[in-house]
Amino acid sequence: MYTFLNWLVNTISSMGYPGIIFLMFIESTFIPLPSELVIPPAGYLISQNHMSWTGVILSGTAGSLLGALFNYAIAVYLGRPFILKYGRYFGISKKHFIKGENFFLRHGNISTFIGRLILGLRHYISFPAGLARMNLRKFCFYTAFGAGIWVWVLACIGYFVGNNRERVMEVSRQWGLYILVGCALLVVAYIFWHKRKYSQITKHQ
Repeated sequence: MYTFLNWLVNTISSMGYPGIIFLMFIESTFIPLPSELVIPPAGYLISQNHMSWTGVILSGTAGSLLGALFNYAIAVYLGRPFILKYGRYFGISKKHFIKGENFFLRHGNISTFIGRLILGLRHYISFPAGLARMNLRKFCFYTAFGAGIWVWVLACIGYFVGNNRERVMEVSRQWGLYILVGCALLVVAYIFWHKRKYSQITKHQ
């Protein structure tokens, strides 16, 4: 699989920005193509003046958004009808589904944003958004926002580390941990803000 992914990246990367869009589209779906194999080489090409920051970040973000929309559509048109019809056979009642749907509709913005930044979640966060039929404009905004940050981080790694795949993967894992800590702090701040907002609403009733 690793050999195949290397071949895929090397082949499509020769296409330039369209290649980045296509590879990040694949990465953003459920196919296990690490973005660490796609964006850092482009960051290295920025340092060699063969690509631009704007082109890499926009094409990487666009590919991520297109892949997320693909997963979103699958969840809306296939996953939601399937769960509503057959979910009870898998322990998911309609009541539980609606409860989860309401939770995501209330907290989908931050869930989508943070999900795009966390390894292991960024590929799948679009599914609950689609199942809950999250507002499409908000979904696109928070998906692009989170994906854009991750693309920028990876491009910086490639720019400063260079064309050393082992070192790139090592630094990417380190930054993945930093981002995870930052996301945890953001969640704590969000919970505190949400509770404070709820208490103020309750007080004025």
